[in-house]
Amino acid sequence: MTDFPFNIVGFDLDGTLLDTSADLLAATNHALASVDRPTLSPDRIKTMIGGGAKNMLKQGLTESGGYDEAVMAKAYPALLEFYGDNLSHGTVPFAGLEQALDDLEARGVRLAIVTNKFERFATRLVREMALHQRFACVIGGDTMGKGNSKPSPAPIHEMVARCGGGRAAFVGDSIYDIMAAKNAGIPNIAVSFGFLLQPVEELGADAVIDGYDELVPALIRLGDSRSATSSTNAAPA
Repeated sequence: MTDFPFNIVGFDLDGTLLDTSADLLAATNHALASVDRPTLSPDRIKTMIGGGAKNMLKQGLTESGGYDEAVMAKAYPALLEFYGDNLSHGTVPFAGLEQALDDLEARGVRLAIVTNKFERFATRLVREMALHQRFACVIGGDTMGKGNSKPSPAPIHEMVARCGGGRAAFVGDSIYDIMAAKNAGIPNIAVSFGFLLQPVEELGADAVIDGYDELVPALIRLGDSRSATSSTNAAPA
């Protein structure tokens, strides 16, 4: 297929491509229990995901008895170790994902992942979910160095560079995702089924989809609109 408006489509990972809430809940609750804190409910963890593991645990500690640096210093390594050993036990793709990726690949689109999850965990998870061959690159929250995770535009610019340049769009479920895309000057789509911290309409995305069957039509509409901009022009010199 030809004449598709985007050469590259990037995705957030947690809450966008994959429902990772079960494994993130297990890891967070393991860490909380290791410092004698009460555990969290499945619904509660979804509002804490998006800013990386440390931010997620900080929220968990705050809610379970108060944040303390000394407690964090004990709980954080426990979370990372447990999660590293249990990346994909309860993780599943969102409905319709694989068909949407098939459709984009058939149109010659290069696919990428930009996540605030550590790169080592993101690449392993994508491999364990048998999705690794679909993506040209996986950029983690630590890939670009301290201070350069989403909402910084740096990982989005790196995604475009690693995919060979061209017009790009980004798909995510959080304010970190939408702001990173906006800061990089590329069109963005929010998914309403992700780990939302607020009503999806408040993210200010260029488009919202309620399922992956709506992704390609939404991208076509964005490409046809005057608001769509070239990621090549947005990339730094």
